[in-house]
Amino acid sequence: MKRTVLAILFFVSSIPLLAQEYREYEYREIPVTVYRDKMKAGWIGQIAGVCWGAPTEFKFNGVIIPEDKMPKWNPEMINNAFDQDDLYVEMTFLRSLEQYGLNVSQHQAGIDFANSSYQLWHANDAGRKNLRCGIAPPDSGHPAFNIHADDIDYQIESDFSGLIAPGLPQVVIELGEKFGGLMNYGDGLYAGQFVGGMYAEAFFESDIHRIIHVALDCIPHNSQYAEMVRDVYGWYRENPNDWTTCWQKIDEKYQKNKDYRRLSCNSGNLNIDAKINGAYILAGLLYGKGDLDQTIILSTRCGQDSDCNPSNAGGILFTTLGFSKLPSRFSEKLDETKKFSYTAYDFPALIDVCEKLARQAVVQSGGRIVKKNGDDIFLIPVQKTYSTQSTKIRRNLFGRKTTVPAKTPPKLQLKPYKPSWQPDPPQNIRFTDAEMQLIKTRDYELMEAVEKFFPGWKLTDCGPDMDPGFRAEYHGKEKVVMTHPKARGEACVLTNNVAIPKGKKTTLKLVVAAHDAANTKFDWELIVKADGKELLKQQIIGGWKDITVDLSEYAGKTVKLELLNQPNDWSYEAGYWHEISIQTE
Repeated sequence: MKRTVLAILFFVSSIPLLAQEYREYEYREIPVTVYRDKMKAGWIGQIAGVCWGAPTEFKFNGVIIPEDKMPKWNPEMINNAFDQDDLYVEMTFLRSLEQYGLNVSQHQAGIDFANSSYQLWHANDAGRKNLRCGIAPPDSGHPAFNIHADDIDYQIESDFSGLIAPGLPQVVIELGEKFGGLMNYGDGLYAGQFVGGMYAEAFFESDIHRIIHVALDCIPHNSQYAEMVRDVYGWYRENPNDWTTCWQKIDEKYQKNKDYRRLSCNSGNLNIDAKINGAYILAGLLYGKGDLDQTIILSTRCGQDSDCNPSNAGGILFTTLGFSKLPSRFSEKLDETKKFSYTAYDFPALIDVCEKLARQAVVQSGGRIVKKNGDDIFLIPVQKTYSTQSTKIRRNLFGRKTTVPAKTPPKLQLKPYKPSWQPDPPQNIRFTDAEMQLIKTRDYELMEAVEKFFPGWKLTDCGPDMDPGFRAEYHGKEKVVMTHPKARGEACVLTNNVAIPKGKKTTLKLVVAAHDAANTKFDWELIVKADGKELLKQQIIGGWKDITVDLSEYAGKTVKLELLNQPNDWSYEAGYWHEISIQTE
């Protein structure tokens, strides 16, 4: 809804993020039902984008995905969302906000992130390892401790910040400092603030060009990320009907020029710098020209992190439209009863918690929630996005001057630009002893899970890859323990001394699985030994396998049983264990 009204003087009873007491503001209003409809669409867009692009992720680096290699959308795809890290990581941040409120401390956010049990990579992984070692935020994302500071991670996860802050870019900025600072710095952080800013404006604006313009004011104008946004928009204007030419210009500058990938994972054609992947988000939004399918398809076909980028692009565009106007093919098959992995949320609960937090954000920002014809209405104070930077950009890129309202709202508060390769000194802040007591190490949690679900069994030689530990659910089974070998050629071992009764048939019952993600099945070797003798050697590939091993020859003896999670080709060698039991007849 684009209608704006001039507010009368009012007293802000809470402590707002920006607003002063007794001040006149310009408001934008949106019924809560409309907000909820658009926010719900934003989540569906994220889900559709990541599910559609998932089979292509990092399979096309530095090249355009051929049209015939682009997957076709199938409504059943939507339920591939529940195991996607692109979604459940940001839900960790939502959970912190739900439990502690919008003003949750960054230290508490860091503790919650440190206690997450899913596998992470790059900036997320480095940031969480820092937190678990006692390096408190914001140092956990500082380049002195995190060589992935400009990687894509917070850009992937920032959607939540805009979805709970309709028309409130300052909230997006501050949420970025709080949560993005856990793992990113510089352009890696600005990437998420820009994406969140696009979401925030998408509740009131359907023109992607204007959405981009407003979001630019959420980041420093002299950052390389802002330079990338201006570049992509300029290249779009030069060739508005030729996305491949724009892609080539992106590739030439943000792929091949090492000055634009100084503090991100630098591995040849694999490029997870936030800037190039952000450029692919923009390419989809601009060249998609408002078409839901084409926006996702083009962001995917740009390559690199080709499920994350269409997820961001799809979420932003879908928000402009609203759930009630989406084609049914994007949501009709969604299982709304299933929880997202590692979270407390099924889809309805996710929507409810976002509305709850949006209500807090509106009030704390100096807005109000009023009744009109029995419905709740958000009155949202305009937060200034008419800086010198954006006025100039609007004139140059959009071909017209900005008209500034007579009642100029407060200017957005940004921290000075600090690139990751020239950062401020780290603050050298560490978690207190009391805070460290709240952080469980992965080894502790893993041992605790094994003892709880498989009494008597002990785990040795488990490595950190893929973040071993307890899984509340994995591919249809609840209460699962995941293990991973610590090195190539070295097995992770579960051991137990078991007394085998006389006169009864005794078997070892196992229910195990291998890693299975994005329609790719991985494998490992299960080896069962008794007193050093190999009883079974079996390749475990894909989904769940029921396995029994006869132990009758050891009747009347106490035998040392060993279960080996043996690596073979050292590619996603995780072993998933749902049942380990001794059964007698």
